[in-house]
Amino acid sequence: MPSIDLPLEELRDYAPSSYPPADLDQYWSATVEAALTQPLGTVLEPHELELRGVEIFEVGFDGFEGGHIAGWYMRPEGGGSFPGVVVYHGYSGRAPRPLELYTLAAQGVAVLSIDCRGQNGRSTDGVSRDEGYVAGWMTQGIRSPAEYYYRYVYADAVRALEVLASFPEVDEGRIAVTGVSQGGGLALVAAALSERPVFAWADVPYLCDFRRAVEVVDKRPYTEITDFLRAHPGLENDVWNTLSYVDLLNLADRVSCSVVVSVALWDDVCPPSTIFGVFRNIGSTEKALRIMPYHRHETSYDVNAERLLALLEALGVPG
Repeated sequence: MPSIDLPLEELRDYAPSSYPPADLDQYWSATVEAALTQPLGTVLEPHELELRGVEIFEVGFDGFEGGHIAGWYMRPEGGGSFPGVVVYHGYSGRAPRPLELYTLAAQGVAVLSIDCRGQNGRSTDGVSRDEGYVAGWMTQGIRSPAEYYYRYVYADAVRALEVLASFPEVDEGRIAVTGVSQGGGLALVAAALSERPVFAWADVPYLCDFRRAVEVVDKRPYTEITDFLRAHPGLENDVWNTLSYVDLLNLADRVSCSVVVSVALWDDVCPPSTIFGVFRNIGSTEKALRIMPYHRHETSYDVNAERLLALLEALGVPG
């Protein structure tokens, strides 16, 4: 099969070495504890779009240690205990909106989508970072693991699960996560850092195996890292130290729920070797890799259909 990266046979054997910092466990246990103890500050506002069988809300909650996270919440009409799904979005994108959430909600699932802080104007960051960075979000605060942008995004992803679980109509024991690209990476992050997800489906995930990514691709967002290093070559050790705390290569072994990951062999944004490497490290005993041999940074109709059915099955929604 063709590939923008290694041949498929080599991808299956690709086993990059993880490089976790010595205090990785302490770093994330302290961050997650702070994220879980901080009040959510959730606000729901009804949204004026009438779709049969569902109720739609604009949702907002407090971002981790500052800022405001906006999104959408759709739940089935009537009482009951509904399973739930949190949907994360791609880099510089936006939370899936009501029409994009309707397919799941119409099957009896409560669905929450959130905007990443600062990426599209609806959610705000609220964290002051004095040091400079290149355009984008990959290098904001990259001089310090404590101030790094994605520490806050990962914590927000965990808090989103708590928001969904806090709704009285949601069965907190039946919650799944999903997303594409950055959203796929965040789905894996949520499964790694929170005990709430019972299932994760991550499509062409970003935030995987940074060292390999910057060797293979010449497109944003990964090139934000190399752009920064060209401007600040003396900070190379600091950069890789910070990235080691958020690289899914170092966090994947924490994922214990059932998980499906899709990968496209012609993906020139999130190269397949980075995804194969992270998939190999996933700690779950129930994991599957869905290979799209002729696609780029995208998903196919068939994969979208498989994702829907897999989510419903994992959440116990009758067919």
